[in-house]
Amino acid sequence: MAYLQGDEHLSEGCIFCIKPQSEDAEVHVLRRGRLCYVILNRFPYNNGHLMVVPYAHVATLEELDADALAELMALTQLSMQVLREAYDPQGFNMGMNIGEVAGAGVAGHIHLHVVPRWGGDTNYMTTTGQTRVIPEWIDQTYKRLRPLFDRMSAEAGE
Repeated sequence: MAYLQGDEHLSEGCIFCIKPQSEDAEVHVLRRGRLCYVILNRFPYNNGHLMVVPYAHVATLEELDADALAELMALTQLSMQVLREAYDPQGFNMGMNIGEVAGAGVAGHIHLHVVPRWGGDTNYMTTTGQTRVIPEWIDQTYKRLRPLFDRMSAEAGE
C-alpha cells in the first residue's frame, strides 16, 4: 500500500539506483554481487518474480560492460536454481523491456525479469479484473528465498 499511496523517497531519482542504498530486507534485495544485484519485483506476475539489476545506471544492454553482463547472467542462473528449489516451477519467462515504447517501467535503467511459471498459472482475475492473485506476500517470498541465495552462494564459494 505504501507504494500505491506514493512512497515519497522513491519518486526522487532512479528506483534501481536508490534501492541498493537501503537495508536488504527493507527493499527485498536477495543477493548483492560486485556489479549487479537480485531484487524481488514489487508487482509480481507470479510468486518468486524477481529481477537482476546492474548497479550501473544504463538504459540499454549495449552499454553494459562485459564483466557486468557476465555477472548479470551468473546471477540469473543462480536465481533460477534458487527458484527451482523454493517453488519447483515447470518453466520460466525471462526478459527485458528496453525503452519506454517496449514497455519498460523504468526506461533509464535496464533490469532482467525472472518469472517462474507453472502449467495453468494464469487465472480469471487477469482477464476480468486486470488483476493477478498472488498467494504469498512479498515479505514471505523474501524470507523463503534469501536463505537459499545465501546458502547457494556460499556453496559456490562466493
